[in-house]
Amino acid sequence: MNGSSYVFTNNWFEAAAKGVWDSLIPQINPTRILEIGSYEGASTCYLIEKLAASKKIELHCVDTWAGGVEHKEGGMAEANMSAVEKRFHHNIKIAGRRVNNAANLVIHKNFSDIALSKLIAEGKQGYFDFIYIDGSHQAPDVLCDAILGFRLLNVNGVMVFDDYLWQETLPYGTDPIRCPKPAIDAFTNIYCRKVGIISAPLYQLYVQKISD
Repeated sequence: MNGSSYVFTNNWFEAAAKGVWDSLIPQINPTRILEIGSYEGASTCYLIEKLAASKKIELHCVDTWAGGVEHKEGGMAEANMSAVEKRFHHNIKIAGRRVNNAANLVIHKNFSDIALSKLIAEGKQGYFDFIYIDGSHQAPDVLCDAILGFRLLNVNGVMVFDDYLWQETLPYGTDPIRCPKPAIDAFTNIYCRKVGIISAPLYQLYVQKISD
């Protein structure tokens, strides 16, 4: 790997998020950030470069780097995910060198339900300004991430759900439990008095916490 250049093997973040984040992130200007699902670190590096250029930030990254069901069933070998994890560490080092201020990066290599529960147990309810949920695509996992993430988000903080309209191609069609959308819809319906929807293109869904 080139020691001064990012190494990304896809443009998922650029295609789905960057256009909205370019205007949204400066408005929110978060200092404490939680990212669920880091993969190669595209969103992580973006946040470091965008925010740590002007202030110190604290960024928690949660990932197993073991791949999801769709990776394993699609034949993605464990060795490939190991390479993904190495690219993540390579990329975040580069991002850290490109900014003037410290980015306190805390890596939680664990399943998100365990990592988020530990953060709650440590007293971090209402701690984060910005939470990005881009981990498992399985509806039960997404719902769990949303509920635990809500506890960790401060009032007026923003939570972003990636892959709102993502659907997995399966031999028998679409499985509604293997899509994020039913879980995100369930969360926003149940928490409708506690979150507000932020207007944005719908491949991602953006909500702001308005009360505990």
